[in-house]
This record gives sequence, structure tokens and C-alpha cells, in this order.
Amino acid sequence: MTEKEKMINGELYFPEDTELVKDRMNAKKLCAIYNSLLPEQKQEKYNLLKSMFGKIGDTCTIEPNFFCDYGYNIEFNGFVYINHNSVFLDCAKITIGNNTFIGPNCGFYTATHPLNAKERIKGLESAKPITIGEEVWIGGGVNILPGVTIGDRTVIGAGSVVTKDIPNDVLAFGNPCKVIKKLR
Repeated sequence: MTEKEKMINGELYFPEDTELVKDRMNAKKLCAIYNSLLPEQKQEKYNLLKSMFGKIGDTCTIEPNFFCDYGYNIEFNGFVYINHNSVFLDCAKITIGNNTFIGPNCGFYTATHPLNAKERIKGLESAKPITIGEEVWIGGGVNILPGVTIGDRTVIGAGSVVTKDIPNDVLAFGNPCKVIKKLR
């Protein structure tokens, strides 16, 4: 099994593998191009994201600066709006549902490292997918950690650190993020 296959399957893998380094460098070049496009170059931006992402809806907006590790593990299932300065460490799938709005300075981190120091210093890591439902609003400065699912129509308050799954139709915030109240 290749290191890329291990990464996608959620197993320990070596991120400095030649293929993975090449893939990351390509994504970083495409992000640099994307971030340098003018605001009115909407079609060029969309085409670049379409070539980079695993799946993308007919319309989406990602304000610069946007950064990702691979791109091919990002899937938008419809319209998604992402405000400035987002980071997607997409070593595993990051799936975002239709009509979702994401505030500025948000991070989506699928990568994780072994707790065992001997394994960690070998440079090994693994990844767990992140899934965001439909009609979600994620406030500014939110960090979403590996393996988290956020349910449909949920609101995540600004500055939250989401460490565990959050259900549908709730307002949640804090560090760690927790449900504050039901919205329906």
C-alpha cells in the first residue's frame, strides 16, 4: 500500500513520501495562484478550485487567503462561502454541505500525530475526516479538529475549538465547543 493510500485510509503514514510531497507542492502552487487572482476574476477562481478539489458545487466563494495541503480531499456539496484566511489540512476528506457559511480565520485540521513520542519523532501521522452538514454557519476564528462531524443547520460560535461531534440544529460554542441550546 502506498503512503497516499495509507493517508486516505486513516492509517499511519509518512508525509515526506515523494508522491505526497509532490502533491502538497502542487496544491501550494495552486493556492498561491488562487490568492493572487483579482476579485473580479471569479470564473478563473472557480475553474482553479474545480481543478484542485475532489468535488465542488456550481457556485462557491473562497476569499483569499486560502491554504490547503492537497485539495483533492476537499468536497463541497453545493454552495459554500468561506471568508478570508482559511486553512484546510486535508490529509483526509473535508466535506462541506450546501448553503454553508464559514467566517474568517477558520481552520479545518484532519491531520493528527501519534501520542507515543517514539512514533511521533519518526515523522508519522494519520488523518481523520471532517464533515460539515448543510446550512451550517461557522463563526470567525473556529478550529475544527480531526474526526469531527457538525450537523445540519447548526451554528458554531466564533472562536470555538470543535473537538467532538456537534448534532443538527443547535447553537454551540466554546473551548472545547459544546452545545448551548437547540435551535428548533
